[in-house]
Amino acid sequence: MYEDKTLVCKDCHNEFIFTAGEQEFYAEKGFVNEPQRCKACRDARKQASKAPREMHDATCAECGKSCKVPFKPTDGRPVYCSECFAKKTEA
Repeated sequence: MYEDKTLVCKDCHNEFIFTAGEQEFYAEKGFVNEPQRCKACRDARKQASKAPREMHDATCAECGKSCKVPFKPTDGRPVYCSECFAKKTEA
């Protein structure tokens, strides 16, 4: 029913494929307009609209290294650097 279409991104002017599967998805959702931007440009727009995360200084409870975390550390609760956190989640 649907066939892949080649479209041109309105931001970067590169061609991209609007696949048959994507067209079917758009139809199921009731979208009437074709996408105007390629995936890279859509992702860039999403990232640009997000506020940057506020990072907080902390000391890792495991190795003692100084690190930055995306939340305000709470007294009495351990904070781990990314390496130590990864080791804990693997176990």
